[in-house]
This record gives sequence, C-alpha cells and structure tokens, in this order.
Amino acid sequence: MVKKLLISGVIFSCTGVMLGAMGAHALKEQLDVSQLASFETGVRYQLFHGLALMVVALIPVVSNTAKNIVFWLFVVGLVLFSGSIYGLSTQAITGIELAFLGPVTPVGGLLLILGWLFILLKLFKFKSTKD
Repeated sequence: MVKKLLISGVIFSCTGVMLGAMGAHALKEQLDVSQLASFETGVRYQLFHGLALMVVALIPVVSNTAKNIVFWLFVVGLVLFSGSIYGLSTQAITGIELAFLGPVTPVGGLLLILGWLFILLKLFKFKSTKD
C-alpha cells in the first residue's frame, strides 16, 4: 500500500507541475482570466493531494486498510475534481461541450474532504503511549 500511495502521489505531483507549466505558458494566451484561474485551481488541488498521498503513505499509525480507503477517496476525488475543472476551463479551445461536468466537480471535492476527515478520524482514534 505504501508503494502505491507513493507512486500515485509522485505521478499526480509530476503531472500537476506539467499541467501548471502548460497553463502558465501555452494556455495563458488562449484562456481568459477566469478560465485560467479555474485551471490553476485544478492544478493546485492536484499538487496538494499528490503530496498528501505521499505523506499518508508515511504515517505509521494509519493502517494499510485505512490508507487504501484514503487512496481511493483522493484518487477518485482528484480525477473528478481537477479533471472536471480542466475539461470545463479548456472547453472553449478544445471545442468539446463539457457542461455536463459541472455537477461532477463538487462530488470530487466532497470525496477529497471525506479523505481528509477519514485520516483525521483515524488519527483521533490512535492511542499513543507517549501522550
């Protein structure tokens, strides 16, 4: 499970940097200010959660079962949240109508929030002998 979390975190972080560079350079001239800001929001959340996947991998007090749940909440949440934002913010230049993705974004956001809350719950339940 640790390896899966680390690899997915690195992949999300790496592609987040690449997408951020694409937004800052290639898309800067093609998107309006609002579309570019939305695209950058998708990148920011992707980067944060890529790093979070790597951190979760290294938390020894969280079980592999819990890590697996967080993995799926974050991965599906990121694909839905950031993916829908990327699609919606670039539909003017791709020519593909993706308005149906509008309701997908908050579902992805909810999954990301649930991932964080699940980690918090597991940390609250942890009983340390050094506290």
